Amino acid sequence: MLIGTSKILTSVKYGYLLGFFALLSGIFYPFVQGGTLDYAIYGIIVLFVGLAGGIMIYKAGTSDKGRGLYLGIGFGLAAVALFFILQLTGRPL
Repeated sequence: MLIGTSKILTSVKYGYLLGFFALLSGIFYPFVQGGTLDYAIYGIIVLFVGLAGGIMIYKAGTSDKGRGLYLGIGFGLAAVALFFILQLTGRPL
């Protein structure tokens, strides 16, 4: 029974994150202004990549094994998120 509850709780957590990121990236702006959803979806992707990078950096600080691997992956994902942001805004590297 605990496993089923854990799966439900996990799905609720990810649903909450998806909803929060959608609102944070301005999901309603295209509906109000009559635009497309492209930038809102890109914003959600950037936020998830940045969150994954932050989680990996946190895991690097809390785990003893694989610290360098977690740190490298975390900063790599943070760099990818920054690259996405620069590409979306049209700024050069």
